[in-house]
Amino acid sequence: MEAKLLAVLRFAALKHSGQKRKDAEESPYINHPIEVAELLARVGGVRDFEVLAAAILHDTVEDTKTTPDELESAFGPRVCALVAEVTDDKSLPKVERKRLVIEHAPHLSAGAKQIKLADASSNVREIGASPPSDWKPERREEYIAWARAVVHGCRGANPALEKHFDEVAAEAETKFVD
Repeated sequence: MEAKLLAVLRFAALKHSGQKRKDAEESPYINHPIEVAELLARVGGVRDFEVLAAAILHDTVEDTKTTPDELESAFGPRVCALVAEVTDDKSLPKVERKRLVIEHAPHLSAGAKQIKLADASSNVREIGASPPSDWKPERREEYIAWARAVVHGCRGANPALEKHFDEVAAEAETKFVD
């Protein structure tokens, strides 16, 4: 399993090369999917290779030129399906995309819900620790409220990840003072 997971990591690193996060430090983007997979394994106790692989790949279709066919060919149909479940449709307006993520969360597979939980924790932690410089406290509050709504729809999939998100969100909310 280790060699296969390293191949997934290499693929994601190549796809995300040159991309930066929106945090104040503009950290390498690949740190985010690594953190999502690490949270799944360490906090959530997830050992399912395909869920961990999909976590590492979760933003490749949405944020790079990776196609679903490419993922399926390289990593199989289940990994591709999990990534598809957590991929936003960038052709839609942002408000509509955000609404659909909340609406679809309760209907995701257990693996996709766990990825969403870890992804939300990673994103909210970053907003609390190092928010984008152009994000005012109101925007941070709105993002965390939205993430809470997504997580609400994923509850029941992994209590440890849910608890972790709740702790991370509460901590991030204490940092809204300019």
